[in-house]
Amino acid sequence: MPRAADLPVTASEETVILARNLEELIPAFIENRRKELEELRGALDAGRYEQLGQLGHRMRGIGASYGFDRVSHLGGQIEQGAAASDREGLAARIAEYAEYLARVKVVYE
Repeated sequence: MPRAADLPVTASEETVILARNLEELIPAFIENRRKELEELRGALDAGRYEQLGQLGHRMRGIGASYGFDRVSHLGGQIEQGAAASDREGLAARIAEYAEYLARVKVVYE
């Protein structure tokens, strides 16, 4: 099985390799992550740190479950940033999440 590091990746892509049996689930998963991004942006704009913490916690749990370790990693950082009321750090992580969602490419095996 090729690893993501073995696949050619352009500067604008980040590749996630998943089992073919997840193929039907992933479009809805990605769409839900995009909706989540909008929730994160809204919560940050309103200064709702508790909501940001909850969203980060959910991201941390669900990302790796579907093979999207980066979602889990960013979720953990968002959860920590929310606990510290770190608006600047949260804005940076949310922007990073938006960039990730825009460039992630899924390969099924």
